[in-house]
Amino acid sequence: MRYKMVSVKNVTRLSEAGDALLRRAQGMPGMGLIWGQTGYGKTTATTWFVNQCHGVYVRALATWSPGTMLGTILRELDMNPRATNCARMVEQIVEQLAVSGRPVFIDEADYVVESKRMTETLRDLHDLASVPVVLIGMAGIQRKIALRQQFSGRIAQWVDFKPCDFEDATALARELCEVTVEEDLLARLQKAAAGSARLLVVGLARIEQSAKARGLGSISNSQWKHGDNFFLGDAPTSNARNKRPGEGSK
Repeated sequence: MRYKMVSVKNVTRLSEAGDALLRRAQGMPGMGLIWGQTGYGKTTATTWFVNQCHGVYVRALATWSPGTMLGTILRELDMNPRATNCARMVEQIVEQLAVSGRPVFIDEADYVVESKRMTETLRDLHDLASVPVVLIGMAGIQRKIALRQQFSGRIAQWVDFKPCDFEDATALARELCEVTVEEDLLARLQKAAAGSARLLVVGLARIEQSAKARGLGSISNSQWKHGDNFFLGDAPTSNARNKRPGEGSK
């Protein structure tokens, strides 16, 4: 399998939204929200975009408070807090961001939006430093944010990560696989993955492994011998499980 970012529809939407935030006119809102079901590729796509724009990426934790959030952002900026006071840490971060212009990305932001103090702190960073601030969360986070008008009014880009369709699956197979996956097998995998980009990649890796082990340059549905088991290795048979150590076939 090749390791690369593939421009499936979700990645394209994220890239376009991120570019719009970075190029927005002075004074325009600069916050963004990315949401979707687990496995749809939010974190992978965001990490790729963060590297493209030299952003500041942090992952929220359930144990976060405003102080630990600010401390994490400071460490990602390679800075040591000048004080433990939250207001002073905000000033320090704003000073650095205002100079660098680096956008801030908060993954697992579901933990953040549960706290009014943390969401308001992020709003302060956005307003004072004038840099994009992007939250990444699970499906449903958009409804929670919409209830806070002061915060949601600053979100200029709303990116809904949708299930991968057959066109996306085709792009992934073409760009990542070192063997040809025929359309009939790919359609079966796409259905089994239920729109999950993560499962599509796992399934494609297993299909490729099987094809290479059999010396095949391409593989079709009729050549796939594992039923609908695209994502896990074959379980041992009952005979293999019950065989005693050192016992071989006779």
